[in-house]
Amino acid sequence: MKMSLDSSVSFIFFTLIVLQFLPLTIQQATESCNSTLPLNDLTFNSSLLQCVDAWTAQNYILRYARTVENTWSFILSAPDTSVFIGIGFSTNGKMIGSSAVVGWLPPGGGGGQAKQYFLGGQSPGEVTPDQGDLVIVNGSLKIESVSSRLYMSFQLTAETPRQSILYAKGPAGFFPASPGFRLREHQYMTTTTINYNTGSQSVVKGSPHSKLRKTHGLMNMIGWGILIIIGAIVARHMKQWEPTWFYSHIAVQIIGFLLGLTGIICGLILENRTNASNVSTHKALGITILVMGGLQVLALLARPDKESKYRKYWNWYHHNIGRALIILAISNIFYGIHLAKAGSSWNAGYGSAVGVLALAATGLEVRKLMNK
Repeated sequence: MKMSLDSSVSFIFFTLIVLQFLPLTIQQATESCNSTLPLNDLTFNSSLLQCVDAWTAQNYILRYARTVENTWSFILSAPDTSVFIGIGFSTNGKMIGSSAVVGWLPPGGGGGQAKQYFLGGQSPGEVTPDQGDLVIVNGSLKIESVSSRLYMSFQLTAETPRQSILYAKGPAGFFPASPGFRLREHQYMTTTTINYNTGSQSVVKGSPHSKLRKTHGLMNMIGWGILIIIGAIVARHMKQWEPTWFYSHIAVQIIGFLLGLTGIICGLILENRTNASNVSTHKALGITILVMGGLQVLALLARPDKESKYRKYWNWYHHNIGRALIILAISNIFYGIHLAKAGSSWNAGYGSAVGVLALAATGLEVRKLMNK
């Protein structure tokens, strides 16, 4: 009875630790076209601006208007997440050959910087600063941060700007610097077409790595972050259905392990393709989780009989490695969402799933204690 009580208290304590990792309240610098523009030093009449939800996934908002004859005013706003932001104008919807306006606020304070770039190719050396065919009105190009959002404003001289627009979000923590002001490959991008008269917009394509990035996140989330937890709950609370619980536990854990393994492989491929420089901790945690998962699978092969004197030590090892794996997996998934700047929807979605599982586990544990 004492062992059972200690085990139940331990399990509830573990569940409370899990709940500490849930982002119950997600704060993000969001904006919509209904928001008031918080800029007071514009050189043009902001009441004329039309507004478009330019890139919903990254909360990019584009405001624009033909303020005087052959002069178009633009304001691009985005969350200030220590990245550069960019807007390109293309003749054919493709990056190569386009001209773009890119802006950033370097760390440590100081004024923001914004430049025109000619996108001559996909390598950083082919993206040339202070070049391009956009006719930018002198003194109109600037970027500032207000209430955790970047606002990049500029004016173009054109009868009608190009309708194919590219949006980009730079890698976390990187800012172009003198003397070359070279850009690195964007973290995310999307291509749209816009009708300047009606404000309607359609998405042409997204980042070439967006599918791989989503697959990496979903496989790890479902495998390590959901199925492994379900498997642990089955093993903890379904033992009255012998041997169904055992085979269900093994099946769920193996599926979770295989999905998690797939997610980690996708992550390694993604790192190689994007040359990401800020994922070393995330990668190390992922490999640690994979090793722990592999040890759990191997533990099945060395499982002593119930009558063995070593069984209690095997149980201690198996249970605690499993609990540590779950805690690391949950924390690393949220850390991955943070690194990817995936937004509140991913945090809220996964947080809700883990919250439901944690509450279910707590309820089952309380019922188990009451039945003793």
